[in-house]
Order: sequence, then structure tokens, then C-alpha cells
Amino acid sequence: MDQPPFPGPPPHPPAPLSPPRRPWLVPPPPGLPYHRLACTPVNRWWRPLLGTLLVAAGFVLIGGFVVVAGMLVAIFAGLPVDPAGASFLGDPLLTLTVLLLSIALVLPIAYGAAALVQRRPPGTLSSVAGRLRWRWLGLCLLVAVAAGVLGQLALGIALAVTGEDGGELLGWVGWETFGPALVITLVLVPFQAAAEEYIFRGWLLQAFGAYLRSPWPGILLGAAGFTALHAYTDWGIVDVFTFGALMGWISVRTGGLEAAIAIHTVNNLVAFLVSSATGELENTLRQGSVPWQSLVGTAVQLVTFTVIVLFFARKRAIQTVSR
Repeated sequence: MDQPPFPGPPPHPPAPLSPPRRPWLVPPPPGLPYHRLACTPVNRWWRPLLGTLLVAAGFVLIGGFVVVAGMLVAIFAGLPVDPAGASFLGDPLLTLTVLLLSIALVLPIAYGAAALVQRRPPGTLSSVAGRLRWRWLGLCLLVAVAAGVLGQLALGIALAVTGEDGGELLGWVGWETFGPALVITLVLVPFQAAAEEYIFRGWLLQAFGAYLRSPWPGILLGAAGFTALHAYTDWGIVDVFTFGALMGWISVRTGGLEAAIAIHTVNNLVAFLVSSATGELENTLRQGSVPWQSLVGTAVQLVTFTVIVLFFARKRAIQTVSR
């Protein structure tokens, strides 16, 4: 009788499957408000600190490089460079260009720190949706323009009632001078204003939010840093700090930076375009003291903007937490 074939050794069990590798960019879990978006599953205590150091170093290095490059251009052009002056490169428009570029170019540093150090999608700096919500930004821009008009009217009335002179805003330098300023301002100001928002209402707010549930430490310290970036004194400090704190709060309430970017962009466009058109750009760059009446215009503008933006945010069910 035939013998059955020898069965041989039993087959080896299949090798266990290795767990899938986690992707480098890890989004935040659902349900987090804007200031807590850095709390991803891969967050560690050192990541916000290291990222903040990287952003700060980038801010200083890029700013220094752009200013030195601008000084070289001014020297070769034969302009009277005065490091202590408001128009320190000898020409107000060149000075404005250098200042705007030195801030705008920091924006990629904030994105890079979010992606490389914190391992989260850079779009989480923009909003809880993980991106800049362009339609919402457009609506906020329209609201910012309307609020800005009301604020300027209130400022004009306050100056007239108190007998202050605002006649320096009625001049005209001509298109030969205003044309280049118009182009440079329209091109660079949106990026400069956005960069400041991403740093002070985005990165810093979320860096503190990685440790604290309350947004207020990040809001207030971000507003303080934003104020320190400016050279205003007395009432100007109150004006800038109030703006920074309110924009931080609105960013948390609306789940993103769109509203803050909108009003910041409109404010800077108006300031630089009006002063360029009237020959007062150097005075605008000087900053320094501002009249107390400016707070009247600022209050009307910010209250109007805040009320309308929050109304539309509720009406349109704008996303305020991560999904």
C-alpha cells in the first residue's frame, strides 16, 4: 500500500504587519477652538517653544537683511541715509518699501515653523478649517471698509468739535509722486498686514494655547508684542494695544484670522495711501504721538466692525472649532 507523502514542516505563521507610519503633518483633533489648534496628537511641550524661537529669529534676521539691503540701495542712489530718522533711508517711499518687505517676508517662516517644528498643517494658522476662508475674508473686507468710513467721519467730527486742525490731509502731491506709492502700497500692504496677524494673532495665540485653555494670556501678550512693534506714544499705545487685543478675541470667536487681516489691511492701506497722496508719508512713518481724538474714530470703527462681523458669523454659521 502506498505511503502518504511526508507532510514536511508546518508553514511559518505570517509575519506581523508593522503599524502604518503616521504622516508628518498631523491635523488637530475635532472640537478645538482656534487658539488650541497646536494641540495635535504629536504636540510636545518643547514644540511651541522651539517654533517661537524660530519665528523670532526669522523675524530679526529677515528684517535685518532687508534693512541692510535697503541701506545699500540708498547709499548707491546717493540718498541721505539717517538711521535715526523716520525716513531713515533718505526717501519716504523707499523706507516704506523696506519696512513692508521686512515684515511681509516673515510670513513663510511662520508657516514653516508650523509644518517642520509642530508637525501640523500650516493652514491651521489661518483658521479652524485648515485654510484661509476666502469668501469670509471678502465679506470682512467689505465690513472693514464701511467701518473705516464711519471711523474717519467720527474722527473728523471730533477734530472739528475740539478745534483741532486736520488741514494737512487736504493736499495733493500729484500722480508722478503718488503713482509709485499706490502700486507699492497695494502690492505689499496686504502681505505685511497678514504677516503681523499670523505672528501676533496666529502663532503667539496658538503657542500659548498649546499650554493654556484660556485664550486671554495669548491675546494680551500678543497685543503687547504687536504694540511694541510700533513707535507710537501716549494715546497711540492705547489705540494699538486695544486693536491688537480685540483682533485676538475676534479671531477666537470667528475661528480664524480673516476678520483681523481684513481690518488691518484696510487700516494700513488708508493710512499709507492718504499720507502718500497728501505728502505726509514721512510723518506717518514717524508714528509717535497721536491726538486723543483718534481714539474716538478708532472706537467707532472697532465697535462697528466687531458688531457686524459677529452678526454675520452667526448668520452664516461660520465654523469656530476644528472638525
